[in-house]
Amino acid sequence: MDIRPADARPSEIGSPEYFTGSVRLEPVVSAPDPARVRAATVTFEPGARTAWHTHPLGQTLLILSGAGLAQTEGGPVQKLRPGDTVWFAPDEKHWHGAASDCAMSHLAIQEALDGKAVNWLEHVTEAQYSA
Repeated sequence: MDIRPADARPSEIGSPEYFTGSVRLEPVVSAPDPARVRAATVTFEPGARTAWHTHPLGQTLLILSGAGLAQTEGGPVQKLRPGDTVWFAPDEKHWHGAASDCAMSHLAIQEALDGKAVNWLEHVTEAQYSA
């Protein structure tokens, strides 16, 4: 058993390379090999969002609070509310974040393949976000 106290997992500010707006990431688990699970609580201020990205083994989001948005490439922007769960298939290009007028927090769970859990792509444009 490995217990990691909350104060041993400091939160991080989301890098502007991967996020638009104010985002805070709080690590939940990064299991050692051979386990692959990675999880974090992510809080997006109003209007904040990820860049487009994929996950080699997929991703599950559990919306914890607020109001959010998500989109897969070629699909409509979807509204997200607390209690909603979202599954993105392996290598499915997508983005997610807060609504324009409300913050949003979610638990993001994904697995790493060969040590990599996410592939970051281009930023979401204002037109894409507002669609």
